Amino acid sequence: MQFPENLQQKLSLRTQQGIYRQLPTSKAAIDFCSNDYLGLARSTALKQLITQEAEQFSNYLLGSTGSRLLSGNHPVYELLEKQLATFHRAEAALLFNSGYVANLGFFSAVPQRGDTIFYDEASHASIKEGIRLSLAKAYSFKHNSLEDLTRKFKHAAGNAYVAVESVYSMDGDQAPLPKLADFCEKKGAYLVVDEAHSNGLFGENGEGLIVEKNLTDKVFARIMTFGKAIGSHGAAVVGSTSLKNYLINFSRPFIYTTALPLHNILAIKSAYSFLPSLQAERNQVKALSRYLNEQLEKFTGNKYLQEPGPINVVFAPNIEQLKKISRNLQENNIDVRPVFSPTVPVGKERLRIIVHAFNTPAQIDLLLGPLANLWA
Repeated sequence: MQFPENLQQKLSLRTQQGIYRQLPTSKAAIDFCSNDYLGLARSTALKQLITQEAEQFSNYLLGSTGSRLLSGNHPVYELLEKQLATFHRAEAALLFNSGYVANLGFFSAVPQRGDTIFYDEASHASIKEGIRLSLAKAYSFKHNSLEDLTRKFKHAAGNAYVAVESVYSMDGDQAPLPKLADFCEKKGAYLVVDEAHSNGLFGENGEGLIVEKNLTDKVFARIMTFGKAIGSHGAAVVGSTSLKNYLINFSRPFIYTTALPLHNILAIKSAYSFLPSLQAERNQVKALSRYLNEQLEKFTGNKYLQEPGPINVVFAPNIEQLKKISRNLQENNIDVRPVFSPTVPVGKERLRIIVHAFNTPAQIDLLLGPLANLWA
């Protein structure tokens, strides 16, 4: 059957623009690309613990066999949700199959017709997709701009929700969480925070930025993702018991999705038991980020990331130069990937550099050599 011409034209346009996507592979040994911030995805100790946990359920099925409302529930799922709620200092937690699905599940179900959603323009695609599925009206505000949020808030009607990320996935910077929490408290709005990129990395035990900043009582819902620092897969919405019960009854992505397999649940449960002991790893990520940005500032005179974190970005004058520097890094055994539109706005294409607990200052120096050519 012939492929539709209008779709082929869209693919051709991507090629002409230099942003045609292909599934990448890399043999580069030095990882500055993956989201395995704390190295848990490669931890032999964690693998051993997961194996030990799985041996207790040697007769378990490979798949969950259904949604949790039908055949797919298991007592261990509920134990994990209690563990997550306690760890993140919330009343309750509800598991979802990914951070993307959790955002779809929350925003498509909770805000109602007549309500209003205000979201940071740099919010993840899953937040925006969930908002599109909502019957509420929605307004974006300029990235991290409380002033623009205040201006847009004149459109508020019904229940107002403010959606942000604690650490932004493409910029690496933090939301002004205390100011946002105070704003929402004064306005009677509900603050929703996606903690995908702060979960495991911030807080005394890795509980996330909301716990670190003592804002748990001021946040309506948090989305805690497990595919980054936790080294696994899945996510949870944490909040009140009423919110959990509401999502179980009205969130279609939860209701109609086959549950995660038990082995995945045991992997999440095991990874969380490691988090309190990983303070040195959390400090290493921040120290390397600080060092990287200090060196970049020397090259350019520009101030980079204000708060150290795993996600760091470098801009180049054009797409071709980004591709060139990325190829150069790959040839030097360093895995760094460029990010193009529409993932980021046109003109804001960038190198996205991820630092991990297993990286070293010497590896940062190797990375900086090719990068320096951008400003030579």
